[in-house]
Amino acid sequence: MPAAAPAPDRPGDAALPDHALRRLRALPPGPERDALREETICSWLPMAHRIASRFRNRGEAMDDLRQVAAMGLVKAVDRYDPERGNAFETYAVPTVTGELKRHFRDHTWDVHVPRRVQDLRNRVRVARHELTPGSGGGSPTCAEIAAATGLGEEDVLLGLEALESYSALSLDAVPAGAEGGSPLADRLGSCDRALDTAVDREAVKPGLRELPERERTILYLRYFQDMTQIRIAERLGISQMHVSRLLSRSCERVREDVLQETA
Repeated sequence: MPAAAPAPDRPGDAALPDHALRRLRALPPGPERDALREETICSWLPMAHRIASRFRNRGEAMDDLRQVAAMGLVKAVDRYDPERGNAFETYAVPTVTGELKRHFRDHTWDVHVPRRVQDLRNRVRVARHELTPGSGGGSPTCAEIAAATGLGEEDVLLGLEALESYSALSLDAVPAGAEGGSPLADRLGSCDRALDTAVDREAVKPGLRELPERERTILYLRYFQDMTQIRIAERLGISQMHVSRLLSRSCERVREDVLQETA
């Protein structure tokens, strides 16, 4: 992310002078004002492009950066108040620069990070860079960064964690120091389908205990021993139709018990 605010740019002879902006401010809405506004924006556009060029080589296309800078310039032209006594350039440069910084802050992170954490990241990054030469070439400790920035150590840890969140690592990449050259994708665990039924199994246990022994036996043989209704009927000496009715009744009773418990 950009550090210090850039020094004012000289717009060049093509830029309209400040008295044109005063006239723009005084004009009522209409074609004349629209034409002067467009002319003003176009005349100051080279300045916005020069500011955008300072942010090159940071992963964003130059055309996109120029477009963001142009949006900042439009805001500066629309919001500039000559009655405050400041030159337009003094107002426009921070406005355009701020628009570019916001673009990097809000749109270029691979992992979404809250704005507060992004600000912590910047403060921690700058402090760590400044403290590194004075610590024998090693990285400064969390306590040293906290003392230099005035942050708490928990906030410093958040900022340090955010340093690794700006760019995501591809699943095809091999982690640093990994043995065997195995990519991250090969190290991901798979879903255990048994976990999906663990809660359901625990929820039905009280209802199953309340069933008569014969109905518990039928449920066990059908769903745990995978026996057909005909085989269950032969084993218990009852008809297959009766087995079917007992299964339906038992399942419905257990289901109602679970729903009453969760209601």
